[in-house]
Amino acid sequence: MSTMYVEQIGVTGPGLAGWEASAPVLRGDAPYAHQALGKLSAELLPANERRRTTNTIRMALCAAQDAIASSNTPAEELATVFASSDGDLEIVDRICTALDTVERPVSPFHFHNSVHNAPAGYWAIATQSRRPSTSLSVYDATFAAGLLEAMTMVRAEQCPVLLVAYDFPPPPPLHTARLIGEPFAVALLLHHEATPASTTRLDIAMADDQGNEDRMQDTTLENLRTVNPAARALPLIMAIAREEAATVRLPYLPGSLLHIECTPCR
Repeated sequence: MSTMYVEQIGVTGPGLAGWEASAPVLRGDAPYAHQALGKLSAELLPANERRRTTNTIRMALCAAQDAIASSNTPAEELATVFASSDGDLEIVDRICTALDTVERPVSPFHFHNSVHNAPAGYWAIATQSRRPSTSLSVYDATFAAGLLEAMTMVRAEQCPVLLVAYDFPPPPPLHTARLIGEPFAVALLLHHEATPASTTRLDIAMADDQGNEDRMQDTTLENLRTVNPAARALPLIMAIAREEAATVRLPYLPGSLLHIECTPCR
C-alpha cells in the first residue's frame, strides 16, 4: 500500500462548475442539477495560445487551474500526469475530414493539437514549467491508471504532482465507435507528505476483485460516472468532499480494482 496526500481538487463537468460549487453537491448538502457546460476559457494561457486551443484542451486546463487556484505550491514546480482515454477526438475528426477532400488542407494548429500530450504542452507554456510530465491512456481504466502513475511520481520524485483526467464527447460519426456521453475533467494536487493545506490522506492498493466498484447513489451522477472514463473519479472526490474516513473502490483493468483508504487530515 502506498500513501500520498490531496491538497486541492479541480473539477469541470455538467452541473459541476469548479470544486467550490461541486463539493456541497458531492457531500449531499445541495442537489445535483445537470447543466450543459458553459463557455470554457483557459485563462492560464496567453491570448495567442488560448485561441489555438480546443474544447478538450480548455476543459483539461480549466480543471487544472481550479485545482491550483488557492494552492501555495507554485504551478511551475508541479510535475504533471495528464490522463485521457481518447485524447482530442474533435481534432481527429477535423483532420480525417480534411484528408478526405481533394486539397487535403490539414491546419498546422489541428496537427499540433492532435498529439496526445497537447494539453500537457499547453500547461507547460502557461506555467513555464520544466518539471516531468506524463500523458497516458488506458481506455476505461484511464483515471485509475493516471492515479497510479501520479502516485509513482509522487513517491519516486518526492515532489508535488498535478493529476488531470479528462474526456470530451466526440463528434459524429466517431461517437458511434466510442461513445462518451458527457464532458468531464478532474484534477488532483498531490503531495508525498502532509502539508498544512492537505485535506485527505490516500492509501492505495491494487486488489483482485470482480464487479464491486463504488457507484454514485444519485442516478444522474451515476450516469455521468459511467459515460465518461474520467468521471470514474466521482466516488473518490465524493469521499474527499465529505471529509470522512472511507474506503473507495475504483475500476482498473479487468478483474482488478484500486482500493483507496481516504483519511481526513483535519
